[in-house]
Amino acid sequence: MPPGPERSSLWRNRDFTVFWLGQALSVLGGSISYVALPLLVADATGSLVQMGLITVVIGVTGIGTGLFAGHVVDRADRRRLMIACDLGRAVLLGAVPFIWLAGPRMWVLYVLTALVTALKTFFDVAYVTAVANLVSTEQLAAANARLMGTFAIGTLCGPALAGLLTAWVGGDWALGVDGATFLVSAVSLCRVTFGRREPAGAGGPAAQEGSRGGGVGRLREMFMVGFRFLWAHPLLRPLTVLLTLLTFVTMGATDLLLYRITVDLGRDATVAGSVVAVSGIGVVAAAAAATRLRRRFGFGVCWLGAVVLIGLAVAGIGLSRSIAVTAVLAAVFMFGTTLGGVCSMTMRQEVTPDPLLGRVTSAFWTVHNASGPVGAAVLTVLAARWGVPAVSVAGGVFCLLIVAAGLLTPLRRRHAPGGRAAAGRTAVAGSAAAGPGGPDGPGGSGPVSRPKRPRRR
Repeated sequence: MPPGPERSSLWRNRDFTVFWLGQALSVLGGSISYVALPLLVADATGSLVQMGLITVVIGVTGIGTGLFAGHVVDRADRRRLMIACDLGRAVLLGAVPFIWLAGPRMWVLYVLTALVTALKTFFDVAYVTAVANLVSTEQLAAANARLMGTFAIGTLCGPALAGLLTAWVGGDWALGVDGATFLVSAVSLCRVTFGRREPAGAGGPAAQEGSRGGGVGRLREMFMVGFRFLWAHPLLRPLTVLLTLLTFVTMGATDLLLYRITVDLGRDATVAGSVVAVSGIGVVAAAAAATRLRRRFGFGVCWLGAVVLIGLAVAGIGLSRSIAVTAVLAAVFMFGTTLGGVCSMTMRQEVTPDPLLGRVTSAFWTVHNASGPVGAAVLTVLAARWGVPAVSVAGGVFCLLIVAAGLLTPLRRRHAPGGRAAAGRTAVAGSAAAGPGGPDGPGGSGPVSRPKRPRRR
């Protein structure tokens, strides 16, 4: 089928193409860390709980940074901010193998993980706004799908490479490779020109809030501007609540998967990396189909259907003793995660005025990610006590209950209500109703948002 006007014009968009290609290698490195970090912890400590604690550090840091990341992104030069975040992560991750030469230092790994997560949060929020500034509104779904397709390729190759690197030279050097990819990302961003966005005051009173007061009050206002927009929107509000519940179950899913493969089933890091690599097929399939599925069935059906697939996959992974079946279920999990992420991020970009997009994205990720560290800690502790199979089945049932709850909300509708103009009026009205001083949270899009967002979710 020949490419349509949107797709062909997207290929002619030089800035988006450079941005897209530059992120491709960075995504590959991120996929390496996705597997190498928990394997490094497992190798150093042999503890599922310690693996869960690293996930908790990631989640807590992301939540704390998310409280003000959107405020910074909406007021900073987004390209320079993203370049600085890439360079910072390159230095931090590049230092891991040299620190590890003196022997495992878990406290150092916790600190580096927290710093890298903080930089990632700033980058991811800016990433979502960057896509909206690089392409037209009509091209958003196609652009997000292409970026997720690139993520899929990284997901296919990165984990397998991580498994090999971890088995050959250790997880510390695998993290160092990830650090090098951020240098490539920084160089590519230097060659991208973002489109002109609306002036800082263009979003009305809601866009200008967050500058009053000081200390805790100022921090609260930075967060509340985006949160009010979320809470005022008839679709973003239930989406945020349900995604918060879903994140509770899924943030620790990777730890359970890797522990199941390496400990319960007695396979090595290469096998674990290969399983995660195969799961990338689900990302490729979802990225290719997301735009068409969303156009055919609408946002609600796609997002709720994605959660059904996630729940079935989580339960099945815990019960399966076959590596092949586990790999297929992991691909189903990633298909659901990617489809939900693309739909969520695109809808949020469509309905949010540009001057508010950073704060709305940051609030969205902060709120729904808030349950992640708690969920990761609870799931890994319960799995250590009762076993991965029992906890996985319970998690799958919980996902299906989330779908049932979603059917009682506006999410069941085919299309998202309102567009950018209507959303801008809603945000201003919602902020005025809330009064001075005074509801979301991985990424603006999360995952996807990005993919994002996506988070990963």
